[in-house]
Amino acid sequence: MRPLRVGFVGVGNISGIYFQNLKAFPATEVVACADIDAARTQAVADQHGVRAMTPDELIASPDVDLVLNLTIPKVHGDVALQAVRAGKHVYNEKPLTIDLDQARQLLDEADAKGVRVGCAPDTFLGGGQQTARAAIESGLIGTPIGAQAFMIGHGPEAWHPNPDFFYKPGGGPMLDMGPYYVTALVNMLGPVKRLTGSARASFAQRPVVATNAGFYGSREMEPGSYSIDVETPTHLTAVLDFEGGAIGELTTSFDVWHTDGLFPIAIYGSEGSMLVPDPNNFGGDVKVRRHDESDWRVLPVEHGFNENTRGLGVLDIAHAIAEGREHRASGRLALHALDVMLGVARASEEGKHQLLTSGIRPEALASDAFADQR
Repeated sequence: MRPLRVGFVGVGNISGIYFQNLKAFPATEVVACADIDAARTQAVADQHGVRAMTPDELIASPDVDLVLNLTIPKVHGDVALQAVRAGKHVYNEKPLTIDLDQARQLLDEADAKGVRVGCAPDTFLGGGQQTARAAIESGLIGTPIGAQAFMIGHGPEAWHPNPDFFYKPGGGPMLDMGPYYVTALVNMLGPVKRLTGSARASFAQRPVVATNAGFYGSREMEPGSYSIDVETPTHLTAVLDFEGGAIGELTTSFDVWHTDGLFPIAIYGSEGSMLVPDPNNFGGDVKVRRHDESDWRVLPVEHGFNENTRGLGVLDIAHAIAEGREHRASGRLALHALDVMLGVARASEEGKHQLLTSGIRPEALASDAFADQR
């Protein structure tokens, strides 16, 4: 098969691991990159031996098959639509968009153009999450009854070079980190059919704590010298009803100082319980304890991709195009995750359950999938 030619729009912090992996996979070829910062574009292009372009040039280029959209969340939809209208496949960093109507428009226009839309996260394709799914489907813990998932901390402003957008519309812990957790739960338990939730912003402002004076993001500043006005919920808790009957709880927060003993995801079944590793990672230990066992045990990992393999979803698109099948980290899956995440805040505002019809569950990844790409 001819390699899928990939062009990056956005060359910020996350782009490095995508360059590393997509240059290594035989089925993908990185040909160009672009950013609104021309100097940064050139520096990254020189580092990786690809062509530097403007975003408009890259999206229009006949040498690019797929646009990897690594821009900030509020422009994910606009950049993706531009790519689709130019006849390109597109793969967005999460979330797909920050607006459900625009997300649906994107998928509709992609269908009309005959191009594919993919979206992060693709961590659910890694060895940890796929091992957990296979164990659940084998009946190891019986019928899934419930799930709990937690992403709790005190926000990214202490370490991120430009944290403002985390606290603006389109940001917050649910849209930032929720995609990992929602996608993992849907992968393991199936689509969400109904939800409710509550949301709040606990702090009106977030002081930025820089460890050293000087440039912090785009600002020249002293440590702690400015605060971010919070314009989005920063502590959200959801109750999720899955089509298969399980009931899940999901809490995402930028407002909590300390926790102890919370596992990222726990799945409870009629015959036992399972602890699932951090869905922001590809690997990790899956632990199980059945009703007749005295302690937890770690399941053997038979699936590949246990290291940081961001870009695996793009690799799957390349093979899906060649094989004429649906890809797994799809726009439809990302739309369902977005529907869930936005539904939590909507349920809180309206004070009632939200019924969802966007449900989809991706196909499992075989344990020997893409063995020649590893």
